[in-house]
Amino acid sequence: MDIFVLLVVLLLCSTQVSTLLKLSPINLTVLSGDEARFTCIAQSAKWDVMLWELNSTVVVTISRIHGVLSSPIPNVTAVKSQNGDGWVFVLKSVERLHEGQVSCNLEGNDKKSASLFVQETGTVTVLGGNAIALKGQLVQFECDAVGWYPKPSLHWEVNGKKLSQSEYNLSSVQRGKSLFAVSSNLSMTAKKSSCVDCLVSVSALPVPLMSSIRLTVVAEVVQDEDDCTVPLAVTSSLTALLLLLLLCICTVLWYRERRQAKRSSQDTIRCEERNNGQSLPAGGRVNLGFMSEAPTDAVYEEIIKGIHSKKDLVSVEKVPDVVTSSSLCLHRDGHAQVDLSEGNSKNIRKVTTV
Repeated sequence: MDIFVLLVVLLLCSTQVSTLLKLSPINLTVLSGDEARFTCIAQSAKWDVMLWELNSTVVVTISRIHGVLSSPIPNVTAVKSQNGDGWVFVLKSVERLHEGQVSCNLEGNDKKSASLFVQETGTVTVLGGNAIALKGQLVQFECDAVGWYPKPSLHWEVNGKKLSQSEYNLSSVQRGKSLFAVSSNLSMTAKKSSCVDCLVSVSALPVPLMSSIRLTVVAEVVQDEDDCTVPLAVTSSLTALLLLLLLCICTVLWYRERRQAKRSSQDTIRCEERNNGQSLPAGGRVNLGFMSEAPTDAVYEEIIKGIHSKKDLVSVEKVPDVVTSSSLCLHRDGHAQVDLSEGNSKNIRKVTTV
């Protein structure tokens, strides 16, 4: 009975001592190259030396009175905690080989352990760059994420909207130093110009790494620029129509002016001909081919008198279509014939007026 009571007392005492040591955080995930911090607070005044262990190897020794005594690793140190009687373990430039257990050991009193996880980020690239497609055309994109640890998560976004995993496929492979490479293929129908993003992330990464490309749908270029293109097209059409109408009007006016000018020219010519014709006296023509078989002087004198009387009569009446030269020729021929007949009375010509 006494032995049982003693065991219970010892258990209670050990539990009380263990609750005096606190280590936080219990799990810590950082990116390679970042800094890892763990805080160990001892609420008991009975400790003298605090040991920090990394994967069961002592990396920092701290004296309650003198502080940090030794640190065999250059990128490992410890600083005094601002809360209570504790110290902060600092591991700078974390690498994958540091991943494991971090322990705070109060020598002779208590020991607490936490887990350190180290992740690595690689690259992400959408192959092919910006793309141009016709509306309704099937377009394919490929995204490669290389050099990640652990296996990263990958997803696609179009115009900021996350796509369902059923719309693309994923494949991964682990390459040297346990690094992962992930590849994804996306097939989509070109409906409108869009921004296509491939995002890759691990849990320690606050913001996913992203690679973006621009998909330009040709059929939508005019639609996207309706505000400028449609008014411009309408303006151009109206301008062309007005120019065509103006050309037609000018052509009609020119044709009318030409017809009027031609008509006025013809009228002028007719008027001049009419005026010239009215100013000319009427006259007859002498039939030079007429020969008399038996002319006499008495007959010849009667003919001459008849000719003079007809000339007097014709000079009164005006015939517009007879040329002046005809009348002149008539007088000249008449006198010539008279003279000839006077010189030779045997050859007599009779004059007829037409």
